Amino acid sequence: MFYQGVLRKMETEFSQPIQYYLIFDNDFLNVNQLLNKKIKFDFVKSQCLNCGLDRPIYRQGFCKNCFFDIPQAADWIMKPELSTAHLGIEDRDITYESKVQLQPHIVYLANSSNVKVGVTRKTQVPTRWIDQGAHEAIEMVEVPNRYLAGITEVALKNYVSDKTNWRKMLKNDFEEEDLLVWKDKLKEHLPAQARNYMINNNAAINIEFPVLHYPKTPKSLNFGKTKTFTGILKGIKGQYLIFEDDTVCNIRGNEGYVVQLHVL
Repeated sequence: MFYQGVLRKMETEFSQPIQYYLIFDNDFLNVNQLLNKKIKFDFVKSQCLNCGLDRPIYRQGFCKNCFFDIPQAADWIMKPELSTAHLGIEDRDITYESKVQLQPHIVYLANSSNVKVGVTRKTQVPTRWIDQGAHEAIEMVEVPNRYLAGITEVALKNYVSDKTNWRKMLKNDFEEEDLLVWKDKLKEHLPAQARNYMINNNAAINIEFPVLHYPKTPKSLNFGKTKTFTGILKGIKGQYLIFEDDTVCNIRGNEGYVVQLHVL
């Protein structure tokens, strides 16, 4: 039995544990069902997630031309404080930017390897936390646009990290922290524009991942360099597949590669 298609971020369903799905053009696969099974990946070709052409993948599943042209890859995606749609200023495509930027955003605290601050659209809760491999998260501020969320994150990352240590996350190596205590400690550092948007009296969300074995020394698999790989699937966390030999495959990092997935 095999499946073929271009890799995209796994879809998730919030349950205990999280359910994961690989979505292909004409099929889909519940990845949880592959735990403890031997699977094989064969690289077929590259396929830019925007133009669909067989071009080398540059970043985020896009070829170089598309990466520097489309709004889905603009700098404000990774740095929300650069958002300008609330001012009516276009970066690459004001229609797209208005749709994405001018909607409610959440500034949150999460713990995957350490306590971190992050930003996501309200519609992406709890998906964003799942994708980061956070075992716990709490909403801190809900603001009406991406810019306000961005400047709030910038202010708070002076006191707490805005990065996830992916190796520690995959090894399930984290520090026990009370996110409610962190939230209370950080609220005094909110920028003035965000203070009226503070979320009160909410609790942290706990997330359980389907992992049978955590890697001791994670080794990354990239289909741009490794054209075939066979291993026994032992876990799924964040957007990573974890194999018995400590190989880990970041599906998000391999977006844009067409593969055949064989269940052996």
